[in-house]
Amino acid sequence: MPKKFIFILAIAFCFCLSCNSVSREEQRKSTRTLSFESIKGIKYYEVKRRFSTGLSFNEMGFQQEPTWIIQFHSSDSILAYSPQKLKMQGFHLHYDHGDVYNFAKEWFRIKKISKDSLLMQRLQLTKREIAKDIRSDVNITYYAEDYIKKTLKTTPDQLQRPSLADTLYIRGLSDRSNRNPANRDSAFAGRQPVSLLPKSNMISVEKVNTVDKLNGKTEAYDYLFPRYRINITRAYQDFGYDFSVIVDASGKMYLGTFRSPLPENYEPRKKTLEAIINVYLQNLLKITPGKTLGIPHSSEINLSVSGRKAEK
Repeated sequence: MPKKFIFILAIAFCFCLSCNSVSREEQRKSTRTLSFESIKGIKYYEVKRRFSTGLSFNEMGFQQEPTWIIQFHSSDSILAYSPQKLKMQGFHLHYDHGDVYNFAKEWFRIKKISKDSLLMQRLQLTKREIAKDIRSDVNITYYAEDYIKKTLKTTPDQLQRPSLADTLYIRGLSDRSNRNPANRDSAFAGRQPVSLLPKSNMISVEKVNTVDKLNGKTEAYDYLFPRYRINITRAYQDFGYDFSVIVDASGKMYLGTFRSPLPENYEPRKKTLEAIINVYLQNLLKITPGKTLGIPHSSEINLSVSGRKAEK
């Protein structure tokens, strides 16, 4: 299975993992449960969420962001902070097998417990088995509230910031994309996506919200694969096309992917789309490139562009 396809599956499940449990036979093989008695009532803040590389980012520009606040309430219940309800909310802590637990509809392997910190691995279960690919490559570190305040003498916000290694990694990806600005393989998603602002009343732009959690499209999917709807009036003729463009660090657009129903129509379609980019989009839009950690770089965006001929 191609690596990029596997990662897209990871986005679909990153914030809403499957609730399937492992087989009963596996449950019988291991009945050892952890004791949470010594840490009951301690509030823990998620301070790091990293891939096994130790980085918060991967080559596609996907960022692991620490956001959770949890508190073990009893041997089978846990509290987790709800950003929507702005309060701690109770969840059943379901023991499955080994060190694998489920709460808030997500699966975790609890790897370390202490009064100061917790270490967990976020898991993806597929067909009752733990996926051994990138979807389970998520390591989470929590620090206790008192440990952060009294020992580290800092705040969760400070600890949650990307590391120097993250910055150096993004600079490296950015430098590569700048050497190959039109290359899709060098482009990566901007944590702050491309901004397109009209400079003329001939054109309008809408950034399409693609979040659809029921179908696995989360906020992460929205910034990894940004989509824009563009309408142009007083065009040379009526048209409508879906295609992608690579926007480089200076805001220049390059044609990316598009569909051509017949092979013999590929080159004419390519020339038409390049003309739309160069005549309309580059001239009628203020284009701000995508950025990650404040660093501009090439990124790919999806466009639905329609033009309407001026009425006489």
